[in-house]
Amino acid sequence: MRHLARRPGARAGPKCCCARLKSLPIAADVCRRCLVVVAVPCHSHLRPDAFPFACDAAADSFPVPRTAPVARISRMKQLVLDIGLATVPTLDRFFAGPNGAALQHLRLALGAGRHAATRSPVPSYLWGEPGSGKTHLLQAVCQSLREQGASVGWLDPALSAPPDFDENWTAVVLDDVQSYDSARQALAFNWFVNAISPASGAQRWVLAAGSLPPADLPLREDLRSRLGWGHVFQLQLLGEAERRSVLRQEADARGVFLGDEVMDYMLRRFARDLGSLMQLLERLDAFALSTRRAITIPLLKTMLEQP
Repeated sequence: MRHLARRPGARAGPKCCCARLKSLPIAADVCRRCLVVVAVPCHSHLRPDAFPFACDAAADSFPVPRTAPVARISRMKQLVLDIGLATVPTLDRFFAGPNGAALQHLRLALGAGRHAATRSPVPSYLWGEPGSGKTHLLQAVCQSLREQGASVGWLDPALSAPPDFDENWTAVVLDDVQSYDSARQALAFNWFVNAISPASGAQRWVLAAGSLPPADLPLREDLRSRLGWGHVFQLQLLGEAERRSVLRQEADARGVFLGDEVMDYMLRRFARDLGSLMQLLERLDAFALSTRRAITIPLLKTMLEQP
């Protein structure tokens, strides 16, 4: 969907240059990206006189007043906190490091074709310590398949009401399998059997992930043996230099500046696994937006003092 959806009669103009919210879906007669940023503009567009737009490019594109009611600002601030921070997991945003073989395998599986008939039916299993990127990769695969127009079945321990197997699925994705209770193990086995031996149509791809190798999973034997039947990849944790690169990449994707001193503080004082660091960065970005301040060590300390 286009970034700018013009009102009738509005003249065309250049697109907004704000990178922070570039992935948001647009469904309005104005530039939703800038309307979200206006409440708490990103630091490169901190111009109070430019309300309700955060940049001249968007403001010049629409014949609307450059002032915004307080109530509207409040609503837009909430929008920023609710949806302005999301970054979509993709394979391109996964820093492979020592995990290049697993990444290449997933790329090949996704690039084999848009139809299930051209994709290998052999299951794939990723395992590794928390923070090694398993869930990111599984979510990235689901995102890629959905962009191809495919439907995907997803199961994890937190899913409250998992569905029955759907014949329309192109793939079945199982996350955190080491934590499945007996009911989810039975459901995962059912999905696996239906995917590999379907009543109709082509075989479906099964992609799973857990913290342990297949042989050590605390699961029922028939499920455990099937998870280890196909391609198995161990994901390694990234080193400090690689974690720094990932943090920098994620900050750039969010459109924020993360100084070396802030990154040093984060790596010294907090959990060093990548999952925890990503959560910390997301929380810090939200706090910086809500306070309209640049990301600094004092801001990080202030955030941690909040209840």
